[in-house]
Amino acid sequence: MQKESSSAVHHHTSDHRFELNVDGATVFAEYKLAPGTIIFDHTVTPGALRGRGLAARVVEAGLNYARAEHLKVVPQCWYVADYIRKYPAFQDLLATRA
Repeated sequence: MQKESSSAVHHHTSDHRFELNVDGATVFAEYKLAPGTIIFDHTVTPGALRGRGLAARVVEAGLNYARAEHLKVVPQCWYVADYIRKYPAFQDLLATRA
């Protein structure tokens, strides 16, 4: 079992981000709130942590939060948009365009 599998994704509401600390580095997805929506605008994975599925864990936690809070998702970050495209279970969260 890899070390990061036991790490929990933390929601830091004051910083508007979901993050996962692994091996002294932090993977995170930042967001902004607007009425009825959560706008994911930035996802970062340090180079040494890439390819381990950590960003996916962080984004999934953010999307699960959106669902629990009845928020629609605006994926301004390419990674979040790609994740939602790959996992149809989250497509119902997408905000409709006006």
